[in-house]
Amino acid sequence: MSNEMTDRESIFRYGVVGNPVAHSLSPVIHRLFAEQTGETLTYKAIEAPLDGFSETVERFFAAGGAGLNVTVPFKQEAFALARRHSARARLAGAANTLWLEDGALYADNTDGAGLIADLKKNHQVPLKGRHILLLGAGGVARGALPSLLAEAPASITLANRTVSKAEAIVAALTAAPDAATDTTPIAVTDTAAGEPRPVLSARSYTDLEEARYDLIINATSLGLHGDTPPVPPQSMAPDCCCYDMQYSIEVPTPFQTWARANGAAQAIDGLGMLIEQAAESFRQWHTTRPDTAPILTALRGKRT
Repeated sequence: MSNEMTDRESIFRYGVVGNPVAHSLSPVIHRLFAEQTGETLTYKAIEAPLDGFSETVERFFAAGGAGLNVTVPFKQEAFALARRHSARARLAGAANTLWLEDGALYADNTDGAGLIADLKKNHQVPLKGRHILLLGAGGVARGALPSLLAEAPASITLANRTVSKAEAIVAALTAAPDAATDTTPIAVTDTAAGEPRPVLSARSYTDLEEARYDLIINATSLGLHGDTPPVPPQSMAPDCCCYDMQYSIEVPTPFQTWARANGAAQAIDGLGMLIEQAAESFRQWHTTRPDTAPILTALRGKRT
């Protein structure tokens, strides 16, 4: 194969890197996006060793790769590896989208935008004035928090087994500059004008007995191992929606099963979020945002 052919093909090389990653639907989603928009590309799942993320990324771009999505457990490493960051990646301290810009590695975080689009557009879940419980303190939770705060909920509680990790995220976000002005706290300025400031707090799982939440979001990866966070069922308010950022095509996720067994009004998996955040990444790389509705319909149709 000639160098000219290799160079031409490498312009359109994309992928998702994680560990584990073989289960990822991202290659299918981006192939469908490409067919819809007329783009020519390849997109593959790449498993990086747990201690070899940076080397995997460097090899990918050195070989002519154009863009990478990043999944668990590497989102905070992706942020640290990049030299330039979008405002929403800076606020989250984590990244799920990488590309080269003027020779420098650029990082963005589309998780929050994908979550909000799925909740509001695909499932009509109200967020304004609601009490939200976010489970987990990893890169996925960090990516979601700024976008959730911008929807003006009454409160967001970040719960984690190691509460100090949740407290560190709350402290960082409370002190973080606004994405637009870099001068005032995000929790104040990212809500609509005149809206009360959301109450942002951290708790351990064992400290959730007394509170009631309208929306419980699982941002942990426990479902990959068949587990669920140890949340007391009484944490669910009447008409509570339970949302799992993990997804499953064939069967409900463990968190969905737990939610339905304990009376949740809605139990939603994260397939829609996956598609919506992928569309945001696709837009960053190709300037066109695909229509996500037919992709969601097509993939939901695979359910048994």
